Amino acid sequence: MTASWDPMWEDVFRAQSWGQYPPEYLIRLVARNFYSRDRRSVHFLDLGCGPGACTWYLARERFRVSGIDGSETAIRLARERLTAEKLEADLRAGDYVALPWANATFDGVIDNASLYCNHFEDCRRAVAEVRRVLKPGGSFFSFNFTRSMWGYGLGTEIEPGGFTRITEGPLAGKGFALFMDRAQIDTLYGDFAEVNIEQVRWSMDGMHHWGELWVVHAMTAAR
Repeated sequence: MTASWDPMWEDVFRAQSWGQYPPEYLIRLVARNFYSRDRRSVHFLDLGCGPGACTWYLARERFRVSGIDGSETAIRLARERLTAEKLEADLRAGDYVALPWANATFDGVIDNASLYCNHFEDCRRAVAEVRRVLKPGGSFFSFNFTRSMWGYGLGTEIEPGGFTRITEGPLAGKGFALFMDRAQIDTLYGDFAEVNIEQVRWSMDGMHHWGELWVVHAMTAAR
């Protein structure tokens, strides 16, 4: 099986501070769906966890957390941050198109704008793995760039919506980026029992450019 993750991210994580805090829209989704539950009985997976912003937040909120990232550097940074605050998580370096956890392990999975670094077919492989490791009635919170995101069209297109050598914006110099349209979103999450889709939009660079994300809450069927 061909690996999906780009080793370029080792250089990114070594070169810059990255992802200290989770986004507000993730916190709202977690709060709405999980805060009323016994938190130590809830197990989350942070998919493409990077240096652990979402892992750190979930651990502080007393959930059980696992995380996976292709970058050994990112996993090391996440472990150091958790250790400094006496927090715990099961963190593993690996490729999330083949997750090292058993079927029906997790109550929730988070993709905080990680899938976008993959070609669409690898995204489909990863999402199939997410469905496999989610429990019945589990939630997948997934955030992907739309085609209104700054950087779309500013590079070499190698598949529909997928660009390399992006020349401007926050994704410049960070390898491949996939900007999905609604049809791709519907295809990617179409095998879940229920899917809620929203968008988040913000201005950048003195309102000269826009950032925009698909905010997806996909749920597996309950027993």
